[in-house]
Amino acid sequence: MNLLLVGGSYKTIPIELREKLAFDGPKLPAALNELTARFGCEAVILSTCNRVELYLARPGSPSGLNADLITEFVAQFHQTGYDAIRQNLYSQTNADAVQHLFRVASSLDSMIVGEGQIAGQVKKAYEQSREAGATGSVMHGLFQQALAVAKRVKTQTGISRGHVSVSSVAVDYVRQVYDHFDDKTVLVIGAGKMGALTLRHLRDLHPRRILVTNRSPEKAQAVAKECSGTPIPWERLDDALVEADIVLSTTGAPQPIMTRQRFEGILARRSRGTMVILDIAVPRDFDPAIHDGDRACLFNVDDLKRIQEQTIHERQQHIRPAENIVEQEVKRYINDIRRRRHGPIIAQLTQEAEAQRKAIVADLFAKLTGKLSKEDCDYIEGAFKLMQNRFLHGPISALADDAPEPSRHTLLEAMMKMFRLS
Repeated sequence: MNLLLVGGSYKTIPIELREKLAFDGPKLPAALNELTARFGCEAVILSTCNRVELYLARPGSPSGLNADLITEFVAQFHQTGYDAIRQNLYSQTNADAVQHLFRVASSLDSMIVGEGQIAGQVKKAYEQSREAGATGSVMHGLFQQALAVAKRVKTQTGISRGHVSVSSVAVDYVRQVYDHFDDKTVLVIGAGKMGALTLRHLRDLHPRRILVTNRSPEKAQAVAKECSGTPIPWERLDDALVEADIVLSTTGAPQPIMTRQRFEGILARRSRGTMVILDIAVPRDFDPAIHDGDRACLFNVDDLKRIQEQTIHERQQHIRPAENIVEQEVKRYINDIRRRRHGPIIAQLTQEAEAQRKAIVADLFAKLTGKLSKEDCDYIEGAFKLMQNRFLHGPISALADDAPEPSRHTLLEAMMKMFRLS
């Protein structure tokens, strides 16, 4: 197989260096072209914010592919010192490299186990390499299998169940309260970064309308424009709360903007049902005493993080079953590689044995003409076939189990020599 992986991840490379080593924009096709031209190999580069990994294959000959040369290539390409990156990169070959890729694609090597982005990133890396003409039979089979393994892990385990970002957890909670959103009003208070991400998730629920208020009218208008919402003057905050079903608050104010006493006046004016308040501001915008679980359900960042931690804990229970699937698929993939590699020799060995058996049986029947019944002939021929199959079972099984790593004297070479196979 002659597969080599050289790379690093958030576990081994600090973010400052990962940024320097990123193969982004036009760097990716340029690097793929240079790799294939310089080393005569197939190549796929997986470059994300959390990892930079080069997968290389050179079927037929391992010469020219080693970790030091590839590390040197990375250093030269990014104009970075070799010694500065060598200690941060890892390398793996053949079965170990296959297992690593399968674990990466299945999100078992991710910063957050079970995150759903990595499989898409692996697919994109493979497709970009294919478009650049840098892939061949090894990479086609390897990456298609990696994506199939990722899909099996996702569907057969609970490792991807639930969301683990605060914004996603917040929207998951909203979904538990309401079963439809086409008649709901979302009120956005403030314009924090986390609020923007959460608002993007809320917008995907397609509420009837989105209201936006901020102490700065300009910011309110900017956020409203991004989410197709309606800006509301800060002085009308109470009126907006009366109309709101879902509130997303992220002002960053030093003191709560909504006391329990003020909120009681708002509830007295409301004719709508339960209000869900997602207070993701730090310090908090809403007095915790507002929550009553009936008219108002208030969740702050700590509440959402507790749900997040519970989800992560539940995902961890599925790591071992997911690892088992990866191990099974690695063995299956390696065995398929061996069968394809040894197939012609196994076929030749079987043909040689078959020819020898037929010649011996034919000679035996010629000498015993007239002395054997048809039943006797069928029995003798069956016995020779059985002996042939039993004789070949051991060598063929041993060949199938032979380690794929190249060595000085392989079982394949020994078998070819012993049985005089070409």
